Amino acid sequence: MSQLKGFNSMFRLDGKVALVTGGSRGLGLHAATAFLLAGAKLVIISARKNAGEEGIDQAVEKLNKLGVSGKAIGIAANVADTDDIQRLVGEVKKHSDTLDILVCNAGATWGGPFEPTPDSSSKKVLDLNVRGVFNLARLFTPLLEKSGTPQDPSRIIIVSSTAGITVPHVGDHGTIMYSVSKAAAHHMSRQLAVELGPRNITTNTVAPGFFPSKLARGLIDILGGEQELSDANPRKRLGEPEDIAGVMVYLASRAASYVNGEDISVDGGVRFAQGRQSKL
Repeated sequence: MSQLKGFNSMFRLDGKVALVTGGSRGLGLHAATAFLLAGAKLVIISARKNAGEEGIDQAVEKLNKLGVSGKAIGIAANVADTDDIQRLVGEVKKHSDTLDILVCNAGATWGGPFEPTPDSSSKKVLDLNVRGVFNLARLFTPLLEKSGTPQDPSRIIIVSSTAGITVPHVGDHGTIMYSVSKAAAHHMSRQLAVELGPRNITTNTVAPGFFPSKLARGLIDILGGEQELSDANPRKRLGEPEDIAGVMVYLASRAASYVNGEDISVDGGVRFAQGRQSKL
């Protein structure tokens, strides 16, 4: 019989402090919910706005009604802006002098025909999806390093997309620069894995496929709607909140302490169905 140390708590996050950017809705909110349910003592969510139906305030209210011992707080920040990231670091320090989990989830997309692509769209996508992620990791490293140990390192989880490993959309609804930015996010996690691994910080990437959300809704409709995309998926459905929650808790928990520099696709295997996504 194998001697598995602390197996009962292997997938728990008891006592952990997490920050989730873009945490007020969609995949970020799923991750924040999962962390609290797994025992995290503090989950900080960040987005650009406090108010509104998808703002920070409504998300924090929902999270704090989960009936768990941990709590959620929100801090508004634009994580495409380096100065605002530095301010976010200072705000987080007011609540905790360490950070166990950093989820870089905030992202921007843009789609349209190739030649008329406005340069402003490329700047917006790259500033948030690449520069923003790099600066979040760089500026939060001191807090992450304080809590990491060889047996239980701190975690950086970059939310990318299967668009970073495929050529999903060209033509009138092309997403070339978005895909490029997500490919950069994949390789950034490998770079950070080697840079920060010796400092007891692991970095991994989660690459979702289609999850019904505000960000994906327009493209889902263009591609034929949820039913058509579900029929084309080997799992015969689109992503659900539990799918992203499970992989996030795994990567943030002690079960993944020795996983570093990997990317995990969460798409039901549809990326292997060549040609389907490029039909446009």
